[in-house]
Amino acid sequence: MSFNSFGRMFRFTTWGESHGPALGVVIDGCPPGIVLRPEDIQTALDKRKPGTSKFVTQRKEPDEVKILSGVFEDERTDGPRTTGTPISLMIENTDQRSKDYSDIRDKYRPGHADFTYDAKYGFRDYRGGGRSSARETAARVAAGAVAEKVLAHVLGGAVWIRASMVQMGPDKIDRANFDWMEIEKNPFWCADAKAAERWAEKLDEARKNGSSYGAVIEVVASGVPAGLGAPVYGKLDADLASAMMSINAVKGVEIGAGMEAAALTGEENADEIRMKDGAPQFLSNKAGGILGGVSSGQDIVARFAVKPTSSILTPRKTITTKGEETTVQTKGRHDPCVGIRGVPVGAAMMALVLADHALLHRAQCG
Repeated sequence: MSFNSFGRMFRFTTWGESHGPALGVVIDGCPPGIVLRPEDIQTALDKRKPGTSKFVTQRKEPDEVKILSGVFEDERTDGPRTTGTPISLMIENTDQRSKDYSDIRDKYRPGHADFTYDAKYGFRDYRGGGRSSARETAARVAAGAVAEKVLAHVLGGAVWIRASMVQMGPDKIDRANFDWMEIEKNPFWCADAKAAERWAEKLDEARKNGSSYGAVIEVVASGVPAGLGAPVYGKLDADLASAMMSINAVKGVEIGAGMEAAALTGEENADEIRMKDGAPQFLSNKAGGILGGVSSGQDIVARFAVKPTSSILTPRKTITTKGEETTVQTKGRHDPCVGIRGVPVGAAMMALVLADHALLHRAQCG
């Protein structure tokens, strides 16, 4: 299997499976001299790990990260610092229940990658989907924590990345209630407290019925300077779209106004510019902080749509590996709304893309 790596100057490769002994990531291109401790990464992993509420999978994984390489500490340093060599991070799996999948080893689950993996490789790990499992995203979140350290190192700590769930099923947040301070106060990582209350009731009912909901997540990066990204084939928004689309269960990505831009007039869509305190000031941000593939200095805004979790208790029509028609009912422990744990994953992917482009920009433009 190829294509397990992402990025150019700041490049990471994830490895491992949902029911294997461990998973992890190797990061290449990290500048030397950055203080990096396990707790710097653990904070991010704790936001994504399972079993934190009744609205996520009850698989109990501590997701404790171990730094295997790429840092060094002695009496002359004020902590473990990156050496510029590959950083290897490992997260052990401790609560696999492979027997939960024994009944479906020869059945293709609708909505999953079972059929396509078999069609491509002629062989697949049916235990939780193997590499197609969202368990892989733990490695991305670990890498994203390192990327945030790189951004602070290269750009002086000015970048602030936040993410919020802004829709569950058809129920959207009220932008008038939007408050970033709320995201740490509810299990949905939602900036609208009232929406989170509604979702709790709806998702609890869906969970008890063995069903699921989709979601939309919004990721915002503030403090990104103008100039990141490159025209034509190195566009910042193209890489962001690719990064977000690579997340499990994501079926749509938009930047700024996104799909709604098609319904606007040219006058409505143009982000007018004035001068304030000797610097350009945009009067709106329909472009999502990116013009011509290059950051404008405004907030970078990306949203992605996550489909409903395909692992549901309701029997669904399918076929076996031998082409026989049958039905399948997915058992085990699954997220009734996988978008919840997609929030920290989206923030991590934003950090990873920005770190890559910050280093690319430094390499070309100094």
